[in-house]
Amino acid sequence: MTDTTTASARRVAGSETDGRVPLDGDAKRRAGRADRACEGGGSAPTGPLAPTGLRVEHLRDPLGIGTAEPRLSWYLPEAGPGWEPGLAEVELVERSAGTDAGAVAEVDASGVLVPWPFAPLASRERAVWRVRTTAVDGSVTDWSEPLEVEAGLLSDTDWTASFVAAPWRENTRVDQAPPILRREVTLRGDVVRARLAVASLGLHEVTVDGVRVGDAELAPGWTSFGHRVRYLVHDATEHLAGGPRTVALGARLADGWYRGRITWDDRVRNVYGDRLALIAQLEVEYADGSTETFGTDDSWRAARGGILLSGLYDGEKWDGRVEPDGWQTVGFDDAAWDAVEVLDAPAAALVPFDGPVVRVVEEIEPVWSRRWDAGAIQLDFGQNLPGRLKIRNHPVGPFGVTLRHAEVMQDDELATRPLRTAKATDVFYSGPGDDGEGSWEPRFTVHGFRYAEVEGWPVSSFEPGDVVAQVVHTDMRRTGWFRCSDPRLEQLHENVVWSMRGNFVDVPTDCPQRDERLGWTGDLQVFTPTAAFLYDCAGVLRSWLRDLALEQREDGGVPFFVPTLPDSDPAGHHAAVWGDAATLTPWGLFQAFGDRGLLEDQWASAKAWVDGVLASGDEDLVRVDGFEFGDWLDPLAPPEDAAAAKADKYCLATAYSYRSTSVLAAWAAELGNTSDAASYAETAARIKASWQARFLTPSGTVIDDSQASSAIAIVFGLVDADGPVGARLSELVRSNGHRIGTGFAGTPVVCDALLLAGHLDDAYAMLLQDECPSWLYPLTQGATTIWERWDSLLPDGRVNSGGMTSFNHYALGSVADFMHRVVAGIAPAAPGYAAIRFAPRPGGGLTSAGATLDTPRGQAAIDWSVSDGTLSVTVTVPVGATAVLDLPGAEPVELSHGTWESTVPFDA
Repeated sequence: MTDTTTASARRVAGSETDGRVPLDGDAKRRAGRADRACEGGGSAPTGPLAPTGLRVEHLRDPLGIGTAEPRLSWYLPEAGPGWEPGLAEVELVERSAGTDAGAVAEVDASGVLVPWPFAPLASRERAVWRVRTTAVDGSVTDWSEPLEVEAGLLSDTDWTASFVAAPWRENTRVDQAPPILRREVTLRGDVVRARLAVASLGLHEVTVDGVRVGDAELAPGWTSFGHRVRYLVHDATEHLAGGPRTVALGARLADGWYRGRITWDDRVRNVYGDRLALIAQLEVEYADGSTETFGTDDSWRAARGGILLSGLYDGEKWDGRVEPDGWQTVGFDDAAWDAVEVLDAPAAALVPFDGPVVRVVEEIEPVWSRRWDAGAIQLDFGQNLPGRLKIRNHPVGPFGVTLRHAEVMQDDELATRPLRTAKATDVFYSGPGDDGEGSWEPRFTVHGFRYAEVEGWPVSSFEPGDVVAQVVHTDMRRTGWFRCSDPRLEQLHENVVWSMRGNFVDVPTDCPQRDERLGWTGDLQVFTPTAAFLYDCAGVLRSWLRDLALEQREDGGVPFFVPTLPDSDPAGHHAAVWGDAATLTPWGLFQAFGDRGLLEDQWASAKAWVDGVLASGDEDLVRVDGFEFGDWLDPLAPPEDAAAAKADKYCLATAYSYRSTSVLAAWAAELGNTSDAASYAETAARIKASWQARFLTPSGTVIDDSQASSAIAIVFGLVDADGPVGARLSELVRSNGHRIGTGFAGTPVVCDALLLAGHLDDAYAMLLQDECPSWLYPLTQGATTIWERWDSLLPDGRVNSGGMTSFNHYALGSVADFMHRVVAGIAPAAPGYAAIRFAPRPGGGLTSAGATLDTPRGQAAIDWSVSDGTLSVTVTVPVGATAVLDLPGAEPVELSHGTWESTVPFDA
C-alpha cells in the first residue's frame, strides 16, 4: 500500500446520470418488476430539478394508510455546485374534507420522513400534496409532481361489515375444500369512486363480476393473528364505474397461515382458529355526491368451489369439474347455497398494511425441458425462485396434470428429500367445455424451486412457454446494486439477491420450500444490513417488528421465530443472536432508512430484551446457562447436530449481550434519554470487562480458539483489533486454507474482523476461496441462491444427508454487506445516509468494483478501478447529503453533493 498522501477530489463538471442502474450478473437477463431502476441521478451545474420520489411513510402508493398524520418523504435528483437546501414548502393542493386545502407549510428540507404539517386526516380522507425546496441563497425549485394520500379506516367504528364464514363445521385436521362466498348488490347510480376494504381469517381473493380486485397474493399475509389482522384497501372504481346496475361480489378463501398446517409437524394446524372468515366493506360514491356502503353480512351465501385443498406446504388441487359455473356473475342461482354465519369480531385489531404486498413480480420461461420417466416433462427454470407454475397454454380438456417442484436434481430426478414432509405438489383438472384458451395457476400456495415436473400432459407437443414460473414475493423496490471485475463475486451477489427475494414472502423467512418457512429471528438479525441495502424493506420489517414486540415474553424473551405459534415457545427465551433481533434489527434499519419513529416504537421491546438478558446472566453479567443456538451450522458441526460448533455458546452469548447493551445506550441517546444512555453504557463496560476476564486466555486470545468468537470479539469492540485476537484469527484462517470456519453468528463479521486486524489479504482470500466450505463453492455446483449449509450439495453432487438442507437461505449471504461497504466502498456515516462514507479497500486481484444505492436522499454511487499503480475512484453524492472519501493511504476528503473523481497511488 502507498504512504499517506493528500488525495484531492475533482467535481465532474456538468455530470449527470440518466437514472439507469447497472444490473449485476444475470440480472440483466432476468430484470423484472422487482428490479426496476432507481429514480434520480447525479448533479448538474444548471440548478436543482424539482423534488421527486415522493413517498408517504414508506409507501409510494399510499392508499388506505393507517395513520392520520403520515410522514412525508422526497428527494432532489439534481442541483448545481454549492446549492444548499434551506427549507421546504409542502402545499396541500387538494383535500376531500377539512378547511386547509391550498395551505402551504414550511417544513424540514431533509425530505426524509418529515412530519405531516396539516390538520390530521380523517378516515377515508384524501389529500393531494406537492413540495418544493428553497436554497439558502433564495433560489427555489419547481413544484414536484403531486402525490395523493388516502387514509384507511382509522377507527373500529368505521367498520359496518362483519366477519362471515361458511356455516358448516369442518374436520380441519385433514385437508378440506375451502369455501367460496357471493352476494349481488345493486348500484343506484353512476359510480365515480369506489373503495373495497377487505381482510380475512385465512387467505382471500375477491372479485367483482368475476374480475379479480387488486393483485395482492396470499392476502392478508401472516401477522400475529391473536393481536393483528391486516386489511387492504383496493381502488375498485374501474370495476364499478357506470350504473345504475347490479354487480356480483365474490370471494374465495383458503387456509394459509391462519388455519393451515405450519412447521414440520403435520399435527400443527388450526394454530389461530378453525373457521375461515371474510370481512369486506365496499364504499361507493355516486356522481350526485351521495355514498352507499355494502358489507359482508348474513345476506351472503356460501358453497364449495373448485379448490379441493390448498396449503402453503403441500400445494393446491383444483378441479374445474366441480367449480360452480358462473357463480361470480350476476343472475347465478345460489338458492341451493348455504347462508353464511356471521361471526363475532375477533379480539385482534384490524390494521392496515404498512408495507408492500406480495405480488407476482415476474414470469420466467424454462431454460430447458425434456420428456422423462413414462412421459413426465421435466423443466429447469435456470433460477431457484419463490413462486408457482402457471399453465399458460394448456390443451383442450378434459385432462388433469400434476405439478411437482424441487430445488435440485439428483440422479435425473427431482430431489424432494430436502422438502421433508412438504408435498409441494399442485394438481389441475380442467372443467367441462374447457377450450384450451385459458390459463391456470394455483392461488393460495407458493413453492421454492428451480426444477419442476409436469405429469399427465395430454398431448405429445410441449413448448417451453406452455408452462412458466411465476415469481411471487413481497413487491419491494430494489435499491442496491453491486458490480466488480470478478464475475464469480457478481454471481455470489446475485445469489444473495435471489435468496432475499425467495425469503421475503410477507414475512422474512428462513427458507421458501420445505415444511418450515418461519420468520426466524436470528436469520433476519444477521442479514438486516444486507437486506436494507438491496431493497426498501423498511415497511415489511416494521410490520414484522411490531409482531415481535407483541409476542415478546414478560421477561423480555423473544420467540425464536416471528410470528410465533401460540403456546409453542415456553417463557424465558433469551437465545443470543436470535433474540438480539429486538435491538440490532431496528438499529440497523435506522442506520439505513433514518426512521427515528421506528426507534420510538421499538424502544420498549429492545429495552425489555436487554434487561431480560442482563437478568439471566450471573453476578458478573456473563451468560453461563440456558439454551443457545451458538454459531449455528458451523461447517465442522455434524449434519445431525447443527449446534455443535467450535465456538463456545456462552462466550458468543455474552459478546452479544455487550453488543445489544451498547446499541441500546446509543439508541437511548438518539431519543434524548440521557439517563438510560449513561446507565446502559456503564453496564456495557461491565460486560466487556467480565467477558475479557472470563473468555480470554493469559496470552490474550479467545479461549475457544474459534474463528467465530475471535471475529465477533474484534468487530463488537471487546478487544483491540491489532492485538493477539486479530493475529490469532489470521492464523486460524490461514491454517484452514482460507476456508470458512463459521456459521450463522460468525459469518457476517469474519471478513470485517480480518480487515480491522490489518489482514485484508486474508479477508479477500477467504471471500474468493472456492473450495468447500466457502462462499464461492456453491457456485461451482451451479447454485443460484445462498444455501443453508456450506455443503448442502456435496462435492460428489449428492444432497447433504442433514435434515436441514435448504438451497435457499439468506443468512450466510450476509457477507454481501462486506462487499457493499468494503469491496465497493459505500456505507452510511449517519442515519439514512445523511452522510456517506466512501471507503473502498481494493484487494484480491480485483481490478474494479462499484455499487449504486438509492438512499432516502437520492442515488449514491461509487466506482473504482486499479491500473498502472493508480486507484481511480468516481463517486456520486446525492443532494442533501455529505460524504467522506477515504482512500487507502490518503487523508480523507469531505465532499458535498455531486459527482467527484479522485486518483491516488496504489500498489496492488
